[in-house]
Amino acid sequence: MPDSAPLDPRLLSMLVCPVTKGPLVLNSATNELVSEKAGLAYPIRDGIPIMLADEARRLEG
Repeated sequence: MPDSAPLDPRLLSMLVCPVTKGPLVLNSATNELVSEKAGLAYPIRDGIPIMLADEARRLEG
């Protein structure tokens, strides 16, 4: 399965940032779930969000 496998919208509606417990926004361009409050982007691999702070990318700015 490719990294860009679609994320189930029902799953997205249930997920929150593990650091802030705040909302996440899907960034289709980078295939990540973004937490603006935490400044982190969590990768989605094979349609599965990797909700580990250690795996997240720090947002610029």
